[in-house]
Amino acid sequence: MSTNILNQAPFLRTTRSFPQEINAIAVEVDRAYVDIANSVNSRVIGIFPVNKPIVNGKSFFLTNQRQQGLQQLFSFTAAGNIPHGINLSSISQFSTAYGSFTDGTNYYGAIYGSNVAIAGQVSFYISPTNIVVLAGAGSPAIVNGIIVIEWISFT
Repeated sequence: MSTNILNQAPFLRTTRSFPQEINAIAVEVDRAYVDIANSVNSRVIGIFPVNKPIVNGKSFFLTNQRQQGLQQLFSFTAAGNIPHGINLSSISQFSTAYGSFTDGTNYYGAIYGSNVAIAGQVSFYISPTNIVVLAGAGSPAIVNGIIVIEWISFT
């Protein structure tokens, strides 16, 4: 494990001593606010909206400049195309994609990254306009499912 960890778990102290003098207390209150904001903002945001991307709180440093992560949830009820509406020229790359579905009885994982149907499996990939869901021969029936994709923004 690297000893040069950029950000360990954020720490927010539970007590703070405030000075008596008004100008000094203003400085301390400002510091408290910054401490709270930094601790909250360094956490991953667990909101998964459908039809609208959200900043997820992840930061990527592929270069010396910070790039933010965005994520979005997509639902599906069959194999086929799911229009994603993402302008691919505004993203650096996809960082995570995963999914699951049910046949009405059991729950299964969908495999990301295959543009060829895999026997017995449901898989998906991302094209310039769609998330393409493939059901290989002998795969469980799809009653409903979700796919979550995360990408790294250029800005």
